[in-house]
Order: sequence, then C-alpha cells, then structure tokens
Amino acid sequence: MIIIATVVIIDQALKIWVKCNFALYEDLRITDWFILRFVENNGMAFGMEWGPKVFLTWFRIIAVGVMIYYLFKLRTNEKVPAGYVACISLIAAGALGNVIDCIAYGLIFNESTPVSVAQIFPPGGGYESIFHGRVVDMFYFPLFTWPDWVPLLGGSEFFQPVFNFADACLSVSVIVLVCFYSKYLVAEEKKNENAHSDAANPQNHDS
Repeated sequence: MIIIATVVIIDQALKIWVKCNFALYEDLRITDWFILRFVENNGMAFGMEWGPKVFLTWFRIIAVGVMIYYLFKLRTNEKVPAGYVACISLIAAGALGNVIDCIAYGLIFNESTPVSVAQIFPPGGGYESIFHGRVVDMFYFPLFTWPDWVPLLGGSEFFQPVFNFADACLSVSVIVLVCFYSKYLVAEEKKNENAHSDAANPQNHDS
C-alpha cells in the first residue's frame, strides 16, 4: 500500500502542477530530448482511444478494485516474491492515478485551452460531470527523428506519445512482470484453476 500511495501522490502532484500552470499544448523544454508538454486525453495510457468514456472509467475502477483485492490476498502468502508484489502494486497505482483524473478532474478544474490556464475549484464549476474528466499527460521524449530515407517512418519522431507518471509506472511494471515473473504468473493461474476444479468437484477430496 505504501507503493500505491507514493505513486498516486507523485502522479497527482505533477498533474495538478501542470494543469494549474500550463496552457493546453504549452511546452517547457528541459533538454532537446526531454520536454514537458501539457496535453489531455479521453483514452487509455499514452493517449490511446478505446470505447466510450464512461465505459473506460468504470473499466479502470473495476480493474483497480480487483488488483487491490489481489494484493490483499498476496499479503498472506510468504512465498510470493517481493518484486512480484511491487509490480502488481505499481500497476494498480498507475491505473488508480488515471482513474482519479477521470472521476474528479472534470469537477474540480475549469477548461484548459491553448490561451488560458485552468483554475482549481473555479467559482463557475468544472468543465465536465463526474466520470468524464480528461487524463493529464506531460512527459514527451523526442529522442530522435527518423532519416527521410526510412520507409513509412522517414521524417517522423521516434517516440511521439505524451504520457504521465502513472502511465510510466504501469508500463514499466508490466514489462518487468512479463520479463522476470512470467513463470510465477503461470503458476498462479494453474493454482487458481485447480482451486476452481476442487470447488466444483468436492468428491475429489474424499477419494
């Protein structure tokens, strides 16, 4: 729970700072390859769009609830690697960070535009209803531009998505989970299948 709380606090502090100090699409160049660029999106991580907004928000809420429940179950299993628990915690924290935007930001901020900075708790109310807030993104890494001779990619930037701290935590933890804990994931799945099988066939215990 400490990991989840820490990630959510850092993520929300960054988003509120950007939302209250940047106009929409405004840039702050840190280096040639690292830029803070304020954008908002209605979709999944890295600005991807998938399905209606309300469906996305409820999907995130349910997913976060399932992962937190799973983490509580893991606390009673001393055989679970600490790294595995940390990865699940980071995935839950990343999802929760973006859920907060979707649930609350439409209520507590007014509209951000390319010529105006949003205000928190504005007198006139927020820019949207509950569950319809937009996710705040700010990290942009234009590492290099593909040479013109590269088919399809020539002249475009290598990495175009703008993302936030929650996205980064979620994505990195998924990669680590797949690379280092895939065997444990398979073992957990088989254990759950066996438990369901035993529950469905109680006579197996009597044989």
